[in-house]
Amino acid sequence: MNALNRFIHDIYHDQEIVKRGIVPADQILRNAQYRPEMQGVHVAHDIYAHIAGIDIVRAAEGEFYVLEDNLRVPSGVSYMLENRKMMMRLFPDLFVRNRVAPVAHYPDLLLDTLRAAAPPGTDNPTVVLLTPGMYNSAYFEHAFLAQQMGIELVEGQDLFVENDHLYMRTTKGPQRVDVIYRRVDDDFLDPHVFRSDSTLGAAGLMNVYRKGNVTLCNAVGTGVADDKSIYPYVPDMVRFYLGEEPLLKNVPTWMCRKPDDLRYVLDHLPELVVKETHGAGGYGMLIGPAATRAEIEAFRAALIANPDKYIAQPTLSLSTCPTWVETGVAPRHIDLRPFVLSGKEVRMVPGGLTRVALREGSLVVNSSQGGGTKDTWVLER
Repeated sequence: MNALNRFIHDIYHDQEIVKRGIVPADQILRNAQYRPEMQGVHVAHDIYAHIAGIDIVRAAEGEFYVLEDNLRVPSGVSYMLENRKMMMRLFPDLFVRNRVAPVAHYPDLLLDTLRAAAPPGTDNPTVVLLTPGMYNSAYFEHAFLAQQMGIELVEGQDLFVENDHLYMRTTKGPQRVDVIYRRVDDDFLDPHVFRSDSTLGAAGLMNVYRKGNVTLCNAVGTGVADDKSIYPYVPDMVRFYLGEEPLLKNVPTWMCRKPDDLRYVLDHLPELVVKETHGAGGYGMLIGPAATRAEIEAFRAALIANPDKYIAQPTLSLSTCPTWVETGVAPRHIDLRPFVLSGKEVRMVPGGLTRVALREGSLVVNSSQGGGTKDTWVLER
């Protein structure tokens, strides 16, 4: 995480990683998630990605890989907490016989991280969670986390800017806001700067942010670091910023914007997984071994027309876990998303969100694509 935080700072300030030729300039400046509005903006404590969800998979040979880094508004931690609560209720004897490390203190760690992210000189920061509202697919999580942390759940209409500070409306009058845990995408945060038709954020918020009078967690513009076109460069970032070798490998990746890589991908489409560089939620993917000939040919045409928009990876044989399905207990493919909190130190709870591809043979674990979740145990010695 230190490498990714330093990368985000670098691209909005010195761009040393570009000058050294480690990451091509066009991959940053032409990236849809790059926010030129963040150039020269100094964020509190120089931390950009306070909350991250890192997707990890184990392949057939038993080796672990980082599948992707989620640095914008990573979701799913409420399922981790609720899964544990239900398991303890349904199978209390298992927890008596096994020393399972707790995860219930995650909201406390999250609140500590958010409070510590407040602008310097703020003694008793007010933290809020900004949600798009009840029609958002993750609204349950927004409400759940706000309740668990004991902070206000707010929408854009609850906020306003005055004298270069941000306030929320309360029954007792305006209350200054110091930290926003935002679950709203960049484009909707400030209609004066981004989408003018947005009502999900607060007009003038970016001006308050630039002046250092409010902290956004995660920072605006972090999406460029978790974009799939940047993913292949993360091991080089670790070496460049930390002087270390990565402990976990990336999945081998072909960048279709490169002619040689594109030729290989087109020749091996039935064997590969092809992803949109800006895609998320399991959408816009081709899983070659499970695709029809028509789907493969449609992707071939899309690749030839817009190669810059795609990467490709080998089809990993993801590990499986016994899962209760309609036909009984059967193996289903899984991945793991631990949640990383970055502040003065990097902290995690001993667990994470295990996502399950419930359809037989499927490799797509996303909940938006019919995936499920499991409780994840880390045993204490």
